[in-house]
Amino acid sequence: MTPLKTLISRQIAATGPISIADYMTLCLLHPEHGYYPTRDPLGVSGDFITAPEISQMFGELIGLALAQSWLDQGAPAPFALAELGPGRGTLMADILRATSKIPGFHAAARPHMVEASPALRALQAKAVPGVTHHDHIDTLPELPLFLVANEFFDALPLRQFLRNGDQWRERLVGLDEGGALCFGLAAPLPLKALDHRLADTTEGDMVTLSPASEAMAQTLGTRIATHGGVALLIDYGDWQSAGDTFQAVKSHAKTDPLEAPGTADLTAHVEFQSLARAAAPAAHSRATPQGVFLERLGITARAQTLASGLTGAALDAHIAAHRRLTHPEEMGTLFKVMALYPAGTAPPAGLDL
Repeated sequence: MTPLKTLISRQIAATGPISIADYMTLCLLHPEHGYYPTRDPLGVSGDFITAPEISQMFGELIGLALAQSWLDQGAPAPFALAELGPGRGTLMADILRATSKIPGFHAAARPHMVEASPALRALQAKAVPGVTHHDHIDTLPELPLFLVANEFFDALPLRQFLRNGDQWRERLVGLDEGGALCFGLAAPLPLKALDHRLADTTEGDMVTLSPASEAMAQTLGTRIATHGGVALLIDYGDWQSAGDTFQAVKSHAKTDPLEAPGTADLTAHVEFQSLARAAAPAAHSRATPQGVFLERLGITARAQTLASGLTGAALDAHIAAHRRLTHPEEMGTLFKVMALYPAGTAPPAGLDL
């Protein structure tokens, strides 16, 4: 039993079952035993790998897409170049390298990162010297905002609900008769926030709500509508949530999310519709498959250019990275890209209305 599991079990025994959202918050962010404050979870030796760590091509194309939007909006200066949940800082470093020859971009850019982990903040500061860190997006400067959030919203706390007639039963974490953590269901109740899902669900369907995600999307949308800019939201998920997608990942494999709290990454599929609704009055693009988005930005041509100088194992790894980012059986379809941008303007390159 992990120290955090003991703490959670004691809390439930004293006050009753907790929501999935409260469980995720404790597991991921507890200051002493939480997952993110206590480790670097990325890479072969960690628990998962993200697109920027797979290939430099990902960050390069994201950077050029942001820079094109910056130009399309009149090259405002200064502006906040921001990332939510920036991992080791690899994505931002690649963005800055790819945009280094765009006149005025670096002179106007003010790099900012929203990061909760002290361990990762140290790595990010090495990758992007001079970056300003924030605990929350609310403290980002009141400037035009050009932002990317890659695999960020999937780890924000969520609540799960099972349809019961025209009501909903919330999925909770409690204790079984032997004192082990287990899932259970609350009594059925009407829920106004899910009224819109009664039209597309049936008895027994499970859906999710993420108030934390919606609050962040609202902040981003308000900032962009007020000051201009673009937010590229990249994550696995779909337009609407469907089914139980709550999962734990440890050492690059799925594991029981209740088994060892604080030692595994907890995530769930992102519902892009909720983010789009919350972000109004900013406009939003379609949730476009990552592979389609990257192909529209020219990833294959970039891959061919990089491949020309490679041979042997390095070439094989490069080809595999391109496939992993774009192929429908890899990250190409599961991951989606949606942009938030000022109403009345065109969506960023690679995305449609």
